[in-house]
Amino acid sequence: MTRRICLATTLVVLGSCAVDQETDVGPAAVVDADWIENHYNKAEYRVPVRDGVHLFTTVYTPKDTSREYPMLMKRTPYSVRPYGEGKFPGKLGPAKEYVRDGYIFVYQDVRGKYMSEGEFVNMTPHVPHKSAPSDVDESSDTYDTIEWLLENVEGHNGRVGLYGISYPGFYAAAGMIDHHPALVAVSPQAPIADWWFDDFHHHGAFFLPHTFGFISSFGQPRPEPSTEGGKRPFEYPTKDGYDFYLNHIGPLSTLNGPEYLDGGVAFWNSTIEHPNYDEFWQKRDILPHLDNVPPAVLTVGGWFDAEDLYGSLQIYRSVEAKNPNVWNGIIMGPWRHGGWSRTDGSMLGNITFGAPTSEFYLAEIEKPFFDAHLKGDGSVDIAEATMFETGANEWREFDEWPPAASEESAFYLGDDGALLMAPESEPGEPYDAFVSDPAKPVPFTQDVTLRMTREYMTDDQRFAGRRPDVLVFQTPVLDEPVTLAGPIVADLWVSTTAADADWIVKLIDVFPDDAADHDGLRDGVHMSGYQMMVRSEVLRGRFRDSHEHPRPFEPNTATRVRVPMQDVLHTFEPGHRIMIQIQSTWFPLIDRNPQGWVDNIYKAEADDYIAATHRVHHDGEHASRIEVRILPAE
Repeated sequence: MTRRICLATTLVVLGSCAVDQETDVGPAAVVDADWIENHYNKAEYRVPVRDGVHLFTTVYTPKDTSREYPMLMKRTPYSVRPYGEGKFPGKLGPAKEYVRDGYIFVYQDVRGKYMSEGEFVNMTPHVPHKSAPSDVDESSDTYDTIEWLLENVEGHNGRVGLYGISYPGFYAAAGMIDHHPALVAVSPQAPIADWWFDDFHHHGAFFLPHTFGFISSFGQPRPEPSTEGGKRPFEYPTKDGYDFYLNHIGPLSTLNGPEYLDGGVAFWNSTIEHPNYDEFWQKRDILPHLDNVPPAVLTVGGWFDAEDLYGSLQIYRSVEAKNPNVWNGIIMGPWRHGGWSRTDGSMLGNITFGAPTSEFYLAEIEKPFFDAHLKGDGSVDIAEATMFETGANEWREFDEWPPAASEESAFYLGDDGALLMAPESEPGEPYDAFVSDPAKPVPFTQDVTLRMTREYMTDDQRFAGRRPDVLVFQTPVLDEPVTLAGPIVADLWVSTTAADADWIVKLIDVFPDDAADHDGLRDGVHMSGYQMMVRSEVLRGRFRDSHEHPRPFEPNTATRVRVPMQDVLHTFEPGHRIMIQIQSTWFPLIDRNPQGWVDNIYKAEADDYIAATHRVHHDGEHASRIEVRILPAE
């Protein structure tokens, strides 16, 4: 079953479709701290778990005791502040509607963070067979917490829900493994699944400003329980991230020097010592362990989540494959990281979506999901896959994801920058070539920024396509709409004069020249000819055959490289073009590949960085292509 949800219909419920520049005021906007204090009691506990560690837990219980309430819990490494039984927050739960409706809200500092005892471990490895009290992980801490809450908190109905965004999304996913029987509904939202493929790495390429900006403060040691988080964020000497990482830093090893991290961040040190996908990273992958998940699951993600797009899609897939009898759903909207909770979802960067999509999600998907399982009999009219179709700007419902009706297809790279629906029929130029120089890397954005920007995944790509070290292939103007639905893989034949190279592929929607401007555009931006990035991904070439065992390229030899690019649901409208850009630097979003062979790129020295000529082949024997799934018109 496939169903379209017309935005015009949803606007009857959601209100005006006027598009405003996105802000951090979404459906989770504040209720009011005074209102919460007048309607909720607050209690702080130190919950004991099986190895004797106490986890700091705050519980907000409705003052109205005329009925029983379900518990809705969030476990976080980011603090359950405000601390102190007389202090109340301005919001509770995923959104203000939950507060008015009545839930018991539970917040917990995870082991080793803020006021909880114990040692904090990033992406705590799951212990599959626990036989001793010392065998603890996030699953056991969640189980023990729920057991304690049921025995010590009054007024509950015996049902518990678990949710969280980003790192708390990981704790939600981990907590549903070997679950407590009272845990009946879980929503991992933008969950981290495996730091080799989301957040900090993408197929071995290191997401430099994101990792450094996060770890430089989050990774600081916390020897004792404290209401403070640790060291203040790093103070950059410039606001220009391109200049900072290229000229102030240079080789990546410089960041561990006395001016920067000074060897004091344990997880950064571990990252540097583990450049390959070895046991250190493998045991932090939650996906293999999602095989005993009886609660109902609703995974939430954003098509333009620059941090954890991989986690949302893969956790849904893993639960679906390993737990056939569990209600398992997914919703993907046109959101940046956590945008469904932090913005109204009507716009991202320069791209508009026609309506406040976050409000639709809350009213039609998330709250009905939790209400049905925590307050009702579990019956809820929600499709397994509710996906926002960008380009067409409408919600779609599917019985499965990818949709069964989608058909395998491909776009082929051709001569003179052509993007074709079939390989070249006549012999032409066997390849396109460009010089990639680590000393002059391609920027990932036109913005002057130190961080991975929230909207870079929808940015106009004209600035990149005009560079000589970026290859551009595009279709003619489309006469009919083309809807891509599902995963994309760039299947490339490449060669290089060096021993290593990164391969970055971008799928782009080229707007027509008469595309109209709209409110909210940044200064100097116009939609005429706008090149909207729809999907992008990078693979570090040394990992083309194995993430665990890298190997160099044989210079000047055509080699097959497959770049998985994650899923999309996007329609290229008539009058638009489909474009592919290919490059080998994306700075400073990812660190520079030296291109000269080194065993550990994180320890490369200045002399290891060399310019090289890269080729992308598209002759009959080496037909480079972009594998897609096309959803036929209804």
